[in-house]
Amino acid sequence: MIDYLLKNNQKIIRWTTQHIEIVFVTLVLSLIITSIIIVITSLLPKFKPVIKGIFSMVYAIPSLAFFALMIPLTGLGKTTTILVLTMYNQTILLNNIINGFDTIEPPIVEAARGMGMSKLQLLAKILIPLSMSSIFTGIRLAVVSSVGITVIGASINAGGLGTLLFEGLRTQNTVKLLWGTILTSLLVIFFNWLFKRVEIMLKKQQIS
Repeated sequence: MIDYLLKNNQKIIRWTTQHIEIVFVTLVLSLIITSIIIVITSLLPKFKPVIKGIFSMVYAIPSLAFFALMIPLTGLGKTTTILVLTMYNQTILLNNIINGFDTIEPPIVEAARGMGMSKLQLLAKILIPLSMSSIFTGIRLAVVSSVGITVIGASINAGGLGTLLFEGLRTQNTVKLLWGTILTSLLVIFFNWLFKRVEIMLKKQQIS
């Protein structure tokens, strides 16, 4: 295994970089879309269950089937993978953010409204700051999920560590399969640890 790593380190670095790039771009795009949705649902609460229902149905679609549905529209490669991951992330992010809003004590919200805050002011000054721990939990889960599903994106030429896994499957090469599994798992562990640390810091700040 070490021999394979030494001989193919450039390829492995490239695949790992591609994997991280897809996850990062997906996260940025997901947060932008989620932010827009949160603003809309704050101004128009009646649309909240409809939007959550739509994305819950999307989340129920198996990833391979979703990729297949998107290929005629966006083709093979990173674009399709990023769009599919972004759609999946909406359910994770929205559920955690809205749950975070719901855990805020009603008297706090009522007091803010009594001070004359608009819906957007309430969102920006009360709901989001008091829900940062839940928001980062959603981000952590979305990133971890994206790392895993990006592996499948290699089946439509998106690159990433899934390339190593699929090559291992195609050639029945156990070493490639092991390295693909190990590196993907390490990415999951790293991102989970990183965002978990941020969550802990935010919880400490809220308590203090």
